[in-house]
Amino acid sequence: MKKMAAFFSDSVREFQNVRTVTACGLFAALAFILESFSIQLGEYIKIGFSGLPNEMVDFLFGPAVGCVFSGMLDILKLIVHPTGPWIPGLTLDSFLAGLIYGFFLYKRPIRLWRILTAKLIVALVINVVLGTFWLSQVYGNGFWVMAPARLVKNVIMWPINSLVLYLTLKVLETAGVFRMIRGFGPHRKKA
Repeated sequence: MKKMAAFFSDSVREFQNVRTVTACGLFAALAFILESFSIQLGEYIKIGFSGLPNEMVDFLFGPAVGCVFSGMLDILKLIVHPTGPWIPGLTLDSFLAGLIYGFFLYKRPIRLWRILTAKLIVALVINVVLGTFWLSQVYGNGFWVMAPARLVKNVIMWPINSLVLYLTLKVLETAGVFRMIRGFGPHRKKA
């Protein structure tokens, strides 16, 4: 438990760095661009990759920054491009997903099993259980009416989203993008 608290406090310290705010702004812009390519299938199911920038923030800056970024971006997306009513529970889900991804990805080597595990927890617990619960409360449909379609969508998208995240992280790591982002800011050593 102490290790987890220290891990979280390291992420909280990321807020003190200019690079964190700058990178979060750039990733938010990227999320808006990717959001425009999402496909809405009815009221309950959306397929897209606009969550990828959230996961990049979680990987780079940890659970504290990741959960705040994800929650705020959820609200900002709704203000800029409303697709329905604001559901506070779904914002909470975004917050929790950022927390989970941050704990699995921050300061850890990029491993497919780690991404698959984090994505599975988020898919089943956050998206299927909690997300379906919030939607059932707002739209008045029964939980068990919506859950099967959401479960099928999340199970199908789980390996796809995991592989996309894994490959994206590996390519950006190989290209030196993460090293560049981490090296930006006042703590950078001058030659």
